Amino acid sequence: MVATAAASSFFPVPSPSGDAKASKFGSVSASLGGIKTKSASSGALQVNTNVQAPPKINGPPVGLTASVETLKNEDVVSSPAPRTFINQLPDWSMLLAAITTMFLAAEKQWMMLDWKPKRPDMLIDPFGIGRIVQDGLVFRQNFSIRSYEIGADRTASIETLMNHLQETALNHVKTAGLLGDGFGATPEMSKRNLIWVVTRMQILVDRYPTWGDVVQVDTWVSASGKNGMRRDWLVRDAKTGETLTRASSVWVMMNKVTRRLSKIPEEVRGEIEPYFLTSDPVVNEDSRKLPKIDDNTADYICESLTPRWNDLDVNQHVNNVKYIGWILESAPPPILESHELAAITLEYRRECGRDSVLRSLTAVSDTGLGNLGSPGAVEFQHLLRLEEGAEIVRGRTEWRPKHADNFGIMGHIPAESA
Repeated sequence: MVATAAASSFFPVPSPSGDAKASKFGSVSASLGGIKTKSASSGALQVNTNVQAPPKINGPPVGLTASVETLKNEDVVSSPAPRTFINQLPDWSMLLAAITTMFLAAEKQWMMLDWKPKRPDMLIDPFGIGRIVQDGLVFRQNFSIRSYEIGADRTASIETLMNHLQETALNHVKTAGLLGDGFGATPEMSKRNLIWVVTRMQILVDRYPTWGDVVQVDTWVSASGKNGMRRDWLVRDAKTGETLTRASSVWVMMNKVTRRLSKIPEEVRGEIEPYFLTSDPVVNEDSRKLPKIDDNTADYICESLTPRWNDLDVNQHVNNVKYIGWILESAPPPILESHELAAITLEYRRECGRDSVLRSLTAVSDTGLGNLGSPGAVEFQHLLRLEEGAEIVRGRTEWRPKHADNFGIMGHIPAESA
């Protein structure tokens, strides 16, 4: 095959005509032994015969006659082989390489799917939405604190904790099989255009988790009066069991068409009451009245706050977590730098729409917890209202110096009473 390739690089492919053979022979003669050719006027080739034959090299002397005979033999060798079944088979080495690549890729994918963490706390509740525990009355879900959920203090923000509370509440309804067409609404609620709205929220933070921590959130519901429902949360460190946050809230029903509060229909009560847990609130209710403040009594004011499209939920009103961010807009910066939020109480007065323009007011409380000049705890009164004066949320916040010892009673999952 090498000789054939070499010959084909020097000699043109023979043609069936006799003239072509003659031309080929002339070309061969011209290329051997330094023989020079000259082009005659008639187009024929003239050969200079005064040339010495090359010496013998491992065989008979190489001359013109030998060259012609060799050319004839090469013509026979260089002719293409007939097409057979063997010649038409694919290149087996390429096929083997492709199969090997496919097997290696499949093995890599399988190793990724079958990956196990070296430490049990590295991967908790992956790709899940939690589970029902304690006789089907408590919902539990784990969350890993992401890098984008922490603030300048390298700890999770209060908004992050609030989002975890809201997520577990919705997943509780979904896992229990009570999720209808609405956002957290049961099937009977969806038929009557009813939705849940929060009227009061109280949160105590004993310690904020940091990046990479895994928190375990437990939530359950109980009755609150004749036409309300209380939902409690207990947030703990999934590894140590330390209580991090406790929260309690009260919810009522509202017609999403008329935007008016509604009583709980008996059909809806029949859906939700089997999931009520008879227990005390996880947080002792702060019965102190939230005072009303105005522009004259406020120490700090932040104006022209407007919701963005992403601040709306599927019920077309501003998500209640967003209110906390607006309330903290008017908190004094020195307190934000030196203290951390330890407790917050909110009373929701009305909903806020997409086109609302709001004002955030903050007043330093005179309850004796401290003042801005002291290194101890500080308390503020808050009001979030529309620019024209209608109240949206009243609130109270308590702040402790950063890195202070945690306070409060360690919470426990309530036991169902007999």
